[in-house]
Amino acid sequence: MTGAIRQVEVAEGWAKNSVNAVIFRKNALVSFRDTQFIAFYDEQGKVVLGKRRIGADQWQLKQTPCQGNVRDAHNCISIMIDGAGYLHMAWDHHNNPLHYCRSTAPGSLDLTGQMPMTGQAEGRVSYPEFYRMPDGGLLFFYRNGESGNGNLVINRYDPATKAWAQIQNNLIDGEGQRNAYWQACVDAGGIIHLSWVWRESPDVASNHDLGYARSRDGGITWEKSTGEPYTLPINTANAEYACRIPQNSELINQTSMTTDAAGNPCIATYWSDPGGHLPQYRVVYRDATGWKTANPGFRETPFSLSGGGTKRIPISRPQLLAWGKAKKQKAALIFRDEERGSRVSAAVCKNLRRNKWKIKDLTPDSAGSWEPTFDTELWKEKGILNLFLQNVTQIDGEGRADVPPQMIKVLEWNDINDP
Repeated sequence: MTGAIRQVEVAEGWAKNSVNAVIFRKNALVSFRDTQFIAFYDEQGKVVLGKRRIGADQWQLKQTPCQGNVRDAHNCISIMIDGAGYLHMAWDHHNNPLHYCRSTAPGSLDLTGQMPMTGQAEGRVSYPEFYRMPDGGLLFFYRNGESGNGNLVINRYDPATKAWAQIQNNLIDGEGQRNAYWQACVDAGGIIHLSWVWRESPDVASNHDLGYARSRDGGITWEKSTGEPYTLPINTANAEYACRIPQNSELINQTSMTTDAAGNPCIATYWSDPGGHLPQYRVVYRDATGWKTANPGFRETPFSLSGGGTKRIPISRPQLLAWGKAKKQKAALIFRDEERGSRVSAAVCKNLRRNKWKIKDLTPDSAGSWEPTFDTELWKEKGILNLFLQNVTQIDGEGRADVPPQMIKVLEWNDINDP
């Protein structure tokens, strides 16, 4: 592969666990027009916001009054910019009340005080995620409840009225016995794509199966990939399954998904084949004939995935990019693997049907326990990959490593289309 790759330094931030670099941050970086925004925790656990002109070397940074419990790596920061240019932020969540605010003016790093969204089901929030719709409105996804017993809530923001409304209070129902760990994306046509694994208990080994749903009307009604309408809420019995995967398969949760240029869903994850403990990255995707699974198969080191809390895992969860369509459907997995010295790596496939992958390391040094997050809006609009990068250390469970603050960087890969 070729292509211009560079790293732009931002500032030092908390690195005693992976709270700044977990994959379910939506987003750590986000662009609006010619400006890119960033958010992270500093050494004191304060939220720092920053902005720059896209591609510039210098950042304007501001420490906010917002404090996070950085000792728990779940408590990440998520940001998004609405169509009017206001920054929205949710931070510090793991089964606790909603922490949400937004900028006082378009493009500003100054924030309002903490405020509710709708006032409904906001007492036990985890995994906040923002998504921008083509009309400039926002979606806010979060789990209401706890691991093994929680439901998916979706709120919708109208930038004209600056008001939130709850459009789903239990889209995927764990029925008091399990919960869904999801990943989502919004395609160029505004269709929301959602996939998830079920977890039966706090033990990650109880993850199983890969479900799918989509919405064509902003999250109000949902259907299967065939167009068959769902009767809500979705549960284990009525869900469409993109892939059946049993428990105890080292199946990871909260990975990533995207669509190709034709709007076909593509999901990245990893799991082991039956009877083995060699997790391999997989891409589960749909074409005109149904669901398919591509197994790049390049990993060689086994490990077993079990237990609760934030795990120290020898590989990261993958991010997935896809472009092209039909017989030229291309994909890239962004990941970190101890086999490759824990560097930031990319596996690129020019044709998913042929399942031939080329792997390139994007950094010369280890990224520790880093997981990939990227500027989704910059990728959608310009096909440029900007990754949030920080060398962090995750102790198994919720421990803290004795490491100093580490430099936060943005890794820019401007020519991913030229493998």
